[in-house]
Amino acid sequence: MSLQNNNLNDIYIVDTTLRDGEQSAGRAFSIDEKVEIARYMDESYIYQIEAGIPAMGDLEKECIRRILDIRENSLVSTWNRMNKDDILNSFDCKPDIIHISVPTSDIQIYSNLGRDKKWVNENLKECVFFARDKGYDVTIGFEDASRADINYLINLCDIVREMGVKRVRYADTVGILMPSLVKDAVRTLINNTGIEIEIHAHNDFGMAIPISLEAVKNGAKYVDCTLDGIGERAGNCNLQEFIKVSGKYFEALSSKRMIN
Repeated sequence: MSLQNNNLNDIYIVDTTLRDGEQSAGRAFSIDEKVEIARYMDESYIYQIEAGIPAMGDLEKECIRRILDIRENSLVSTWNRMNKDDILNSFDCKPDIIHISVPTSDIQIYSNLGRDKKWVNENLKECVFFARDKGYDVTIGFEDASRADINYLINLCDIVREMGVKRVRYADTVGILMPSLVKDAVRTLINNTGIEIEIHAHNDFGMAIPISLEAVKNGAKYVDCTLDGIGERAGNCNLQEFIKVSGKYFEALSSKRMIN
């Protein structure tokens, strides 16, 4: 599969202000605030709103349902750990997309969880089937992808593609990624699997926007952002700044092609 640089119309924003953004220190939105943020995203025609984590409880579920009630343009997704209990809680909300986060690095699988890759593969298949069997679109999050073996990520892509999953999130969970590294990772995953890539960058080294731009330049179609870049530790890719910068980038790229 040959790679071509995306144009601006190929980029889909996934806003995660209400999930990852709320993990910033001292940040706790009320339900009304979350609904208003979602309304703003919807009126701005943001492609997808990651509305929350249903497993957190009834208040979170109520909030997600209210967001689904008011939205008119955006898709609404829920975030889930790789277990059926989380997914059952998502069923209660009836989102458009069920997102399942999967540990992918050796550090997370072997050291943090005390498991192995066979366990990950089996549980991933069970969870994807569980959600797909109920008719839900599923996306997969490669947690700690920037420290994972790329060949294992390719294997996971192959597993989920066969089950009808079209998109995976490449998550720089601990904020160590650099633009040159994401370029190689995105190209390798697309060339070897053809799956659609969503980039999830953190701003620990001030690199969230450059990383996201480089990912898009090399074939990623989806970019995770938050309002004002809020999020865990140093934050996420700043929604407003990314939209502004990416527009200038693609205008410059288009002009360069016309000149050449």
